[in-house]
Amino acid sequence: MKQYLDLIRDVLEHGERREDRTGTGTFSVFGTQTRYDLRQGFPLLTTKKVLFSAVVRELLWFLRGSTNIHEDLTQHTPIWDAWADEDGNLGPIYGHQWRNWGNTGIDQIQGAIELLKTDPTSRRNIVSAWNVADLPKMKLPPCHAFFQFYATNDGALDLQLYQRSADLALGVPFNIASYALLLAMVAQEVGMTPRNFVHTIGDAHVYQNHLEGLEKQLSRMPKELPQLKLAAKPLDEMTFEDIELVNYQHDPFIRFEVAV
Repeated sequence: MKQYLDLIRDVLEHGERREDRTGTGTFSVFGTQTRYDLRQGFPLLTTKKVLFSAVVRELLWFLRGSTNIHEDLTQHTPIWDAWADEDGNLGPIYGHQWRNWGNTGIDQIQGAIELLKTDPTSRRNIVSAWNVADLPKMKLPPCHAFFQFYATNDGALDLQLYQRSADLALGVPFNIASYALLLAMVAQEVGMTPRNFVHTIGDAHVYQNHLEGLEKQLSRMPKELPQLKLAAKPLDEMTFEDIELVNYQHDPFIRFEVAV
């Protein structure tokens, strides 16, 4: 995960100091792109512990179309608790837009899978969470706004994400792992080999209260990447127990405060 550490260094060295919505303050760079090749291992950060179980639970929650943190307590992850209302509702966020775009019944995930099967080199294979009409109803507008699939002639599959806003210390390690996992799941569904996760970021920022933890992380050497194992099931039948991470070696956990 040297690519991730290089991105952190670039923002710390060249970032503009900016005020932000949370009042915390950031160092920010606009317009970055980083590639992670899944053939070299699963891109989960090794210079600190990342809670892969939370990544899996959140992605499965999205794929169920869920938008309430209380919908399935057995799969609950506290990632979204800070934004939910008193009833646990978050409005029509990612899962809703992915599986039922704007209450139209359009299932973008299934549509992307079908397009990969019928017209794999289509340039229109995009899934969007940025539904302008629904933004006022969302407790938090989508940070990872939309993604696109790219199938090669020899059966490899790439996924590129555009993320409008990225908390590099806390959020991005989860985002990388989540979309790499989604890429692997979709590739298995359509009989392709997962290749590159391409992460394109608009506002890539480091919060000022994360500097100490990041300096500690930058002093550590990346380790060999773990391997991902998926049960041979369709994407919509996947459960938490069907997704396994093997040989995850990591440095100790570093706590970063969430800016809400």
